[in-house]
Amino acid sequence: MTGPRFSPRAPRGGGGGAPRPGPQIPAGRTPSSTPRSVLRRPPVQPQRAPAARPVALPAAPPRLAIGGGRVRMPAPPHQRGRWRLPIGPLAIALVLVGLFCVGLGVGHATGIDLSSAFDGEDKPPPREFPVLDPSRPLAIAIPSIGVKAPVRKVGLAADGSVAVPPLERHNQAGWFERGPTPGQFGPAMIVGHADTRDGPSIFHNLTLLKPGARVEVTRSDRTVAVFEVNSIEHFDKDRLPADRVYGDYSRPSLRLVTCSGRWEGEGIGYSDNTVVFASLVDSRDA
Repeated sequence: MTGPRFSPRAPRGGGGGAPRPGPQIPAGRTPSSTPRSVLRRPPVQPQRAPAARPVALPAAPPRLAIGGGRVRMPAPPHQRGRWRLPIGPLAIALVLVGLFCVGLGVGHATGIDLSSAFDGEDKPPPREFPVLDPSRPLAIAIPSIGVKAPVRKVGLAADGSVAVPPLERHNQAGWFERGPTPGQFGPAMIVGHADTRDGPSIFHNLTLLKPGARVEVTRSDRTVAVFEVNSIEHFDKDRLPADRVYGDYSRPSLRLVTCSGRWEGEGIGYSDNTVVFASLVDSRDA
């Protein structure tokens, strides 16, 4: 970026050219016998602007692919509670979560369109909420849509995307281990397949959830974190609002992420991401 340009000011007075007319004297007055000396300002010398110092500008947030589109990576939040967001690998993973939607889909085999309208109003998060100590999730249950499955740890795949459970374990959910655990401050992320070539998978009916539904996550410390669904939304993978999905560290929350929309073919996958936003409302012994 170049700095502002400075133009030298034109000299005032002291130059050549026609003389200025003298002052007009009102009628009935005579000029003083002693002429006034006319003071002239010395010519103003043009001043050169100081040479601009090179300024190191902060690098713009990288624009990384997410499910075939591009979004700006959200700024990493400050430390809140007991968990601190790692800046490097996690930041990359969060904007690449849509890539797992490229897997084989039942929509390709059956022509079923997984997009659906989400009825009902959003349910705001509670004003009071518990906060739990870190503890790895072991299982997830969503009674209203019949989900009951083990949860395994997932990290980063070789391509930098979030590594979901392998297709032979498509009925398991994956908790992203570089994020908060369910019940800590921040959005814990659990991902799962919508389907495979052989049929529906664990999160196939995620779009049928309603605000107010309960999601229960059993943890390794023998507690159950109980979340309440606030909203179920789907986004074009090119326009996933990363700040909303990953940036809220004001309370313990949960994000369930899967694919939906149109099947667009091998190597592309589904057109949309479905994201369930939920807030921690209770906990109990397992």
